[in-house]
Amino acid sequence: MDKETFEVLLSKVAHRINKRDTVMRKAIPARHRLTLTLRFLASGNSFEDLKFLTAISPQAIGKIVSETCDAIIEELKDYIKLPTNENEWKMEANAFNQRWNFPHCIGAIDGKHVNIKKPPGSGSFYFNYKKHFSIIMMAVVNANYEFLMVDLKENKLRLPKPELLPGYNEKMPFVFVADDAFPLMENIMKPFSHNSLEKSDIIFNYRLSRARGLVENVFGILVSRFRILLNTLNFSPDKSTKFVLACCYLHNFLRKSKCETYFTAEPCSNVETTEAFETPGSQEKGDVLDSLSSTAIRNASANAKHMRNKFRIYFSSVGTVPWQDKVYNKLVNKNANSNKQLI
Repeated sequence: MDKETFEVLLSKVAHRINKRDTVMRKAIPARHRLTLTLRFLASGNSFEDLKFLTAISPQAIGKIVSETCDAIIEELKDYIKLPTNENEWKMEANAFNQRWNFPHCIGAIDGKHVNIKKPPGSGSFYFNYKKHFSIIMMAVVNANYEFLMVDLKENKLRLPKPELLPGYNEKMPFVFVADDAFPLMENIMKPFSHNSLEKSDIIFNYRLSRARGLVENVFGILVSRFRILLNTLNFSPDKSTKFVLACCYLHNFLRKSKCETYFTAEPCSNVETTEAFETPGSQEKGDVLDSLSSTAIRNASANAKHMRNKFRIYFSSVGTVPWQDKVYNKLVNKNANSNKQLI
């Protein structure tokens, strides 16, 4: 974070974290409180480690970090916000179409496990398929590497009604793009997963994965900048959730502030640079969090399958992009070479 951006953030939270001096001791200034909290989130150092850098007791550090994260979340609450009407959703869809060539896509959705120490008396409630204890971070991101929602608990999304795709004479719903951790639904598109795929199936999977890879990039950027997320959090689930949310709000704040020291390089957006289903920029994401396990739900509705097929047909007809056949040929050749090696 550069100095100018830090001063902007400090001006937003200072009134919430300022403390008064007492006859016993002088209060720790708001500037130091914010600096300490950012160092904790960015470095992943424990309170014990930070006490040697700050000459503040671990107990006081814990209180300062918790209070400052509360202030960050409250003051930056407008930096993570879902669209509230159809026009705002359509703006997100237009951005996805222009930048990632997936019309009617209103967000990429994914979830990750953030490891925590087993909470006392929790039994197996936080135990996951990786045999760790974790809290699940669900997120929807837009075409500009920003969070639209963190922790999906709200269903009233007010999505726009189905409309015609560009150059297509059939109305199609606005959708989120997801992977196999999510069920196929009318407003959630996921790849075809059967073994014998036709060309149009493979192209659909590529086009969807190209758009969905964006959420993987955002998670990758997040954990590479906020190393606390790579640790097993030795806090209660409530505090762990607070720290994760603070990281997400800071991510959007820094993104919207165009802080050059946070994003060292703008990922490619329209130039295909990778093979298979990777999105441009995906190699820059570094360490990643554990993904969710694949869903066991296989009985998607007939209408959901119908909508996916319509998108499949669209991507292989009027909705084609110039480079998709080249990617398809690479995938076919790659699979053929793999089969030869097995033989």
